[in-house]
Amino acid sequence: MTAAELRPIADDAAHLLVVDDDSRIRSLLHKFLTTNGYRVTTASSASEARLKLDSLSFDLLVLDVMMPGENGLDLARAVRARSAVPILMLTARSEAEDRIAGLETGADDYLVKPFNPRELLLRVGGILRRAGPATPGSAPEVRFGPFAFHRGRGELKRGDEVVRLTDRERDLLAALAERPGQTVPRAAIAGDDAAPGDRAVDVVVTRLRRKIEADPTNPILLQTVRGLGYRLLADE
Repeated sequence: MTAAELRPIADDAAHLLVVDDDSRIRSLLHKFLTTNGYRVTTASSASEARLKLDSLSFDLLVLDVMMPGENGLDLARAVRARSAVPILMLTARSEAEDRIAGLETGADDYLVKPFNPRELLLRVGGILRRAGPATPGSAPEVRFGPFAFHRGRGELKRGDEVVRLTDRERDLLAALAERPGQTVPRAAIAGDDAAPGDRAVDVVVTRLRRKIEADPTNPILLQTVRGLGYRLLADE
């Protein structure tokens, strides 16, 4: 077992339900997503997924379309009838009508097999970032220390003074402000153009800390959660 696999998963990390009848794919996705900071539960069928949906709360469902018995489209349709939980569909079929069928069920995104695990990670991060939590991140303004970040305008202020942000700094702060006080995995804020080993997020974090921290080398407001990601220490 590698050091990455031994990294602890934060209690507030997003909880994903992966539903696929292929045991090898379930195992690979569980390992990959867990290694990247997510809590992951798996199910081998729609019926097993229903049992887990009745007893657990999830932030995102990853559903395979082609399953025996009740398929992923039917399950997605049933889930959407009672819940707004985000759904990512996986399928081996790439025809446009199949993608449209998946989206018409209420799915948030659609990924064709075979896919690069990194692409899956980016899709998951993007969906979670767009969905955001119902509370407390739904508040239009997030306050931390002497600063206030308006989520709708993407504007950072210290008192009445507007703090200038680059687009990357604003995107980073917006991702953190959606889940104030919670650990946000690096993959969820890396951006769709990131590549494995890309340290661009760390560079943007360093620049943003210079603007909001009294001592950027000993950050209090924008914290690193070792091996997982970052957290914005927002006011209650």
